[in-house]
Amino acid sequence: MIASVAFRNFKALRSTQIALSPFTLIIGPNGSGKTSLIQAGMRLRTLARLPLREPAPAPADLRDDAPEIIFRFDPPHSGLEAILTCSTDNVCDLLEVRPLLTGEGADDWAGLRERLLGMRSYLFDHAAMSAPAAATDHGELAGDGHNLAAVLARRAAEHPAAWTALRGEFLRIFTEYEDIETADNDDGHTVLLRFRVRDEPGWITAEDVSQGTLYALGILTLAWNPEPPSLVCVEELDRGIHPRLLRELRDALYQLSYPPPPVAGGGADFAAGRRATQVIATTHSPYLLDLFREHPEEVVIAEKHGRAAHFFRLSDRTDLAELLTGASLGDLWYSGILGGVPEERES
Repeated sequence: MIASVAFRNFKALRSTQIALSPFTLIIGPNGSGKTSLIQAGMRLRTLARLPLREPAPAPADLRDDAPEIIFRFDPPHSGLEAILTCSTDNVCDLLEVRPLLTGEGADDWAGLRERLLGMRSYLFDHAAMSAPAAATDHGELAGDGHNLAAVLARRAAEHPAAWTALRGEFLRIFTEYEDIETADNDDGHTVLLRFRVRDEPGWITAEDVSQGTLYALGILTLAWNPEPPSLVCVEELDRGIHPRLLRELRDALYQLSYPPPPVAGGGADFAAGRRATQVIATTHSPYLLDLFREHPEEVVIAEKHGRAAHFFRLSDRTDLAELLTGASLGDLWYSGILGGVPEERES
């Protein structure tokens, strides 16, 4: 979907570009532009809802160094670029869409717009996810996950194959649980999540489940969605998750980025033939980074020097294969050899 994003004078991203893959993991220190990238994408989605303005001269009060963000896209919309112009770092309210000299879909803004409106961003909140959810708030998973119970209740009722797959995957990963279900709350207006602990009587609610377990359930809810967004951004993918479970979550999100092909004659896999969803995830975990040793093209390192930050793809390092002969990818990053770590104060 999004092939690349170029930044000029936007927050810490003074002059840099990032190329995106079907799955992109971004790792780097605090304040290095990871969240700024996601914010830029969500601002593009917001402005895409509005009618496009005819090209016009820049406003008279627009500074020469005004922040600018340029999006390029993969086929079938590689013939278009979208430019966000900002009056400040926090106010980006001008969108221009231009055809390029080469590429596909130069006249299909309507098709690209539909995909842009399908972008979603997630930063899960344990307290919100554990609370009962309004029964009517079941459309799609909210950014903080507060309506998780309602979304899963609807999933079970309307998409039983997807619910069965999600439930089975959750119980396979979290072996301490025997079952999971949604139930109407006593107030008649909300839905709650319930878990049955193996070899224990009765059910427990989400309020008694660990933070990491709920975060993982949120990821599985995204991954086993029969109608997923066009692009999913997950901030702090590793948060609250034991390092041994990180591969499970990465592989779950791979189901979105690399869905299985259609099965001849149909089949039980509801995800077969599902349209691919682009995934952007951020992390500070060397353990999660280790899982991408064989796929450095999916890793982007955010580097910050002073107040300026830039991005580079791990696969662009010509010495990477040599470095990996003596250490794990996570250790190399943590040591600072690969960059993307906090600057040390000079003594």
